[in-house]
Amino acid sequence: MAFPAMGNEGDEQVRVRFGRAIRRDLASELERLGSRQAMILSTPQQSDLAFEASEVLGPLAAGVFSKATMHTPINVTEDALEHLRASRADCLVALGGGSTIGLGKALAYRTDLPQITVPTTYAGSEATPILGQTEDGVKTTLSDPRVLPEVILYDPELVATLPVGMTVTSGLNAMAHAAEALYAENRTKETTNLAIEGLQALAEGLPKVVDAPGDLDAREMTQRGAWACGTVLGRVGMALHHKLCHTLGGSFDLPHAETHAIILPHAIAYNARAAARELAAITDILGGKSAGQSLFGFAKTLGAPLALRDLGVSETDLDRAADLATRKPYPNPRPVTQNDIRALLQAAWAGDAPAF
Repeated sequence: MAFPAMGNEGDEQVRVRFGRAIRRDLASELERLGSRQAMILSTPQQSDLAFEASEVLGPLAAGVFSKATMHTPINVTEDALEHLRASRADCLVALGGGSTIGLGKALAYRTDLPQITVPTTYAGSEATPILGQTEDGVKTTLSDPRVLPEVILYDPELVATLPVGMTVTSGLNAMAHAAEALYAENRTKETTNLAIEGLQALAEGLPKVVDAPGDLDAREMTQRGAWACGTVLGRVGMALHHKLCHTLGGSFDLPHAETHAIILPHAIAYNARAAARELAAITDILGGKSAGQSLFGFAKTLGAPLALRDLGVSETDLDRAADLATRKPYPNPRPVTQNDIRALLQAAWAGDAPAF
């Protein structure tokens, strides 16, 4: 599979590297940035990995903050900021998935410190200048060059033990970025090609990882797909799918990747009525006649979650979700109405095939 040149790979502003055990190069990457002390970030669940990184860095480690949380709550960022200032660190190392990477971005946005990210999932947020934050149950997003990491290290060993269920939902989350990029208003030939290559890598790699979770070649393939999908997310605008997921995640405190996995087929099916030609790449890759149905079938074969109700969403929440998701207009291939979105959410809540 031909990817864009990724050798000190990727965007001009970002140094991107792939390789087994590459996480052990943290010290040299820190020195390359001219930094002397790094604050290492993680979730509580991945604190052991953060302390391992601290040992690798030795005297270059300024400490560990292991309280990263889903949806990047403002109060957690403020707590981390206090620790960061006390440590006098001049660099951030975010080691983990979207929660940790989000915290690193939030701190970089406030301090303009350089970041090294070491992803342990496939969400792809490390490759974007986009930051989503939550305050008082409302999630908002911003785009700023300051939140784009300076260095990304993709180590397939770090995702080799990622549970299959998390691998699947995280991979589908990445595919969502590429799927919406196909019909983005500001898409270009380059972004479309990058989106297709990301979709192809994940469509090929995810089933292999499900069959053999320790297959490092397959894991690296999915990481390259995640990089492509995340990079394209940072270059074009997103639409209905991401709006719905941000609404559901921020307002009902739902897990990020699982929400994306469930909503993706329904949002794509909804927009396929107005963007069938643009979305044809999905059926070319996955088979089938409808992009939404193809994604639903792919998710089902991978054992992905299919129903919002399984995440704890009540059917009585759907009216409010539809209202929140349609309050402010945003670009989308097909007009968005509250009644239509309510019907979309009903199918997603029940775990039914896409209704549109």
